[in-house]
Amino acid sequence: MFGFLKSQRKESDRREEGGWAARLKQGLQRTREILNTDVTELFARHPQIDEALYEELETLLISADVGVAATEHVIEALRNRARRDRITDAGELRATLKDVLYELIAPLEQALDVSHEKPFVIMMVGVNGTGKTTSIGKLAKHCQAAGLTVLLAAGDTFRAAAREQLAVWGERNNVAVISQRGGDSAAVIFDAVQAARARGSDILIADTAGRLPTQLHLMEEIRKVKRVIDRAAPGAPHEILLVLDANTGQNALAQVKAFDDALGVTGLIMTKLDGTAKGGVIAAIAHARSARSKDRPIPLRFIGVGEGMDDLQAFNARAFVDALFD
Repeated sequence: MFGFLKSQRKESDRREEGGWAARLKQGLQRTREILNTDVTELFARHPQIDEALYEELETLLISADVGVAATEHVIEALRNRARRDRITDAGELRATLKDVLYELIAPLEQALDVSHEKPFVIMMVGVNGTGKTTSIGKLAKHCQAAGLTVLLAAGDTFRAAAREQLAVWGERNNVAVISQRGGDSAAVIFDAVQAARARGSDILIADTAGRLPTQLHLMEEIRKVKRVIDRAAPGAPHEILLVLDANTGQNALAQVKAFDDALGVTGLIMTKLDGTAKGGVIAAIAHARSARSKDRPIPLRFIGVGEGMDDLQAFNARAFVDALFD
């Protein structure tokens, strides 16, 4: 749920959290095999803490796509904790590893607050194939479940299939979609902002065409889209969500940097965590820092662990770490 609506959560929401925890644990199974099963076996082979244990643990973390820099951070933190707390038993160090990972990724957990603007304009960006349009449909349902009215903008004018897919999601959620055949993405979204204002919509979610950061002309085009949105509604877009595919692993870091440099990304969505052993990339993202904020990472607003309508949920750092280790 969105941060400003937490006080309005019903008992059914709390029951749903239990179901989500089970789906999260199941979805993270392949990453869990490394960060839980293999690590537990490692500590069983090395009951005493020694250099060999740290070296093997480093290899396991990198194989889970935690990344070199984040892995070095975790290993150094473990060494410091072991010295400070005089930990000599490997089993105790496993619990410390869980704490260190939680502390690393906890800053990513920042709820999306859409209460300060109406319409609140969300611009969705990312490379092709990340699940951007699907995420829009699921996010629209989130908004509706919170009692908000939603309008969608089919800003991906390059692919007819994208417009059709968004229209399907609109029908599923009973949400109107502003679109046109061909034309300019910025013009479509400009019209959608006007429509959202006229209809009194709470949220406008604008799709954009997928693009690689190396496609400089397309990156310049998406800068133009952002400028046009700002002209339509000064200060908008209020949230720029970059959708990442967990299967890309460490390449996600390059995508974050490129889109952040170009647009000033305000939040991330990580999709397809189910079926990948690369869930550790979330730790790598947490270790990285925004181009605009050197001391904090870009928030991870939502994660997806399945194809179902309810399989996109607000990121919860504690639930994520628990799903990996417990």
